[in-house]
Amino acid sequence: MSKSNPQKRRLRRIQIIGILVAVLLSIPVLILEFTWEANHLERIQSAGKLSIITFNGPTTYYKDSQGTGGFEFELARAFANHLGVELEVKLTDQFDKIMPELKAARIDMAAAGLTITEDRKKQFSFSTPYQTIKQQVVFRGGGKKRPHNAASLIGRNIMITSGSSHVERLEKLKKRYPELRWQETADETPENLLIRVWEKKLDLTIADSNIVAVVRQFYPDLNIAFSLPPDDKLAWMFTLSSDRSLIDAANTFLKEMKSSGKLDRILDHYYGPSSKFNYVNTKKFLERINNLLPEYEDMFRRAGEEAGIDWRLLAAQAYQESHWNADAVSPTGVRGIMMLTNATAKRLKISDRRNPEESIKGGSQYLRLLLDSLPTRIPDPDRLWLALAAYNIGIGHLEDARILTQKAGDDPDSWIDVRKYLPLLARPEWHKKTRYGYARGYEPVAYVNRIRGFYAILSWSDAQREKPVQILNNIDLPAL
Repeated sequence: MSKSNPQKRRLRRIQIIGILVAVLLSIPVLILEFTWEANHLERIQSAGKLSIITFNGPTTYYKDSQGTGGFEFELARAFANHLGVELEVKLTDQFDKIMPELKAARIDMAAAGLTITEDRKKQFSFSTPYQTIKQQVVFRGGGKKRPHNAASLIGRNIMITSGSSHVERLEKLKKRYPELRWQETADETPENLLIRVWEKKLDLTIADSNIVAVVRQFYPDLNIAFSLPPDDKLAWMFTLSSDRSLIDAANTFLKEMKSSGKLDRILDHYYGPSSKFNYVNTKKFLERINNLLPEYEDMFRRAGEEAGIDWRLLAAQAYQESHWNADAVSPTGVRGIMMLTNATAKRLKISDRRNPEESIKGGSQYLRLLLDSLPTRIPDPDRLWLALAAYNIGIGHLEDARILTQKAGDDPDSWIDVRKYLPLLARPEWHKKTRYGYARGYEPVAYVNRIRGFYAILSWSDAQREKPVQILNNIDLPAL
């Protein structure tokens, strides 16, 4: 036994060495056979682009003389910047083409004002919601009797966009009201259906409240009959997959946007002007765009070019100031189309405030001075809204409100923050703490909001020169 043990041990060593050699020789093969698969987010970052699908609409994506815009586009572009990649936009002309493109994984996500529904959750994944809206039944005033509830929809000419969440809502209602009927179209967006209602080609349609709010600025005869409960949540839509890397990144981004206030700023940029819709004022404004603005348009254009300010913004401000009345005079003595004070006119060397060209030039120069007096760090459009507020209330009172904003821990460079504190200047417990004292701080908030609404309408009408005329030919103006 003792003689054979060394031989056995040598044999075992040889066997072990052979096994180790075999293993070592196989390692390169194993490495070559192993393939690492990148997740969705890593593939996007490697390619350097995030692809989205959406459609043309006032809340999604559009191009005008000012460039590319739309709430969905701007939010998605901010997400792409967050990821350090470029944004690639694929447009579809039909709403119901969005989901097939996403299901086929030909794009990374859909950013098209999509509602989270139970049926859709069975087929797709969603980000956390970023906006809450209502589904609204819309009709044209002066037409057929206004519907007041779901039962009154029976027998009405209703058309909705196929593939939309409105289809699901009506199908649920049909279980309670079997006689309910409607038409679906793949060729019309909710925006276009609202216009068809305004044209009296449709009795009713159903559209999301954010779209209704924007479109009603331009078609003020559109009326909201009622909303179909419950409220809906809008979110980005993704292909249903176990790979949630892109969705998780989107949720992180949206959480940061909400906590930083940036999401509120984008929402305010696109929906702020429509938040206080006024039927009579809008119709009157549309009428004067056609009848009165041509008299002053060249003056606004020249003044805007000299001051480096969009002429349409100046025209919107002038309308808020005087309704384009060159002879306007206030009880406090401000006068002219831009309602200049005597002191401001002297400062700007304006000799005749009732001369529309001089007044417009003076107003544009004064607004330019206010813009330049604000800290350079303030970005647009906040800078413009703050300057307009200063035009109305004075730069000193605006600074008081900005200081109150900062002391409260909010952003003094953000219009949506500062406008919360401006009304406090009318309250003794607040204005006594300020340098310039009492001011009717609620006025500049309304002032800026109205100018923004007029500016949005002017921008739209300037891009579609023929439409304001067509609109006015079909509007029955109420007696004022």
